[in-house]
Amino acid sequence: MTRLIDPHLTHLSELMQQMCDLSIKSINLAIDSYLGGQNARNEVHEISNQILNLYDQVGDLTFDMILRYQPVASDFRLIRSSIEISYGFTRFGRYAYDITVVRDTFGDLSECKNEIIYTLSGEIKHMINLAVQSFATLDLDKVKQLLTDEDLVDKYYNKHLPTLINSKNTKCALADALVLRYLERIADHASFIGESITYIVTGKRKTH
Repeated sequence: MTRLIDPHLTHLSELMQQMCDLSIKSINLAIDSYLGGQNARNEVHEISNQILNLYDQVGDLTFDMILRYQPVASDFRLIRSSIEISYGFTRFGRYAYDITVVRDTFGDLSECKNEIIYTLSGEIKHMINLAVQSFATLDLDKVKQLLTDEDLVDKYYNKHLPTLINSKNTKCALADALVLRYLERIADHASFIGESITYIVTGKRKTH
């Protein structure tokens, strides 16, 4: 039997899927353009704005559902977590844009080796896709993998960042430090999405 709230939940799912797709697109475009030496600032900025627009729509829709339908506990957890997860998607768009700003501001970075950026970017792309899959399927095994991956990113970040202090190439060191920070923050938000998914399924939060 279809409940009055169900069409709205379906619409919420559609909005969230659009945010998922745009988040993946923005991250992939920002990282690939940075490593490939292209300027994608305007394109990523537009995608980021699209994500923000969808975030506002999610906020309006969830507020309306709570006021109108007094959702049961499981629906409420999904609605509440959708607000949190959609915010995480806006951060993906923002950090993707920040990466393109680094490339635009610093100009030609072809002299930079970028080994750690290549390594971490592959891990970050994997995490974004895993976060999206976890949300689509509410799969707690994928969530566990997501949290494990975040620990790996933190280790890479904490190990490599101090080495930039002694770099002889200030330009490359500064660019690397900024992009590494943005990638690390993207990983944090992907992990937070995983925690929100755990709350949807179990009703419990991770203890920090």
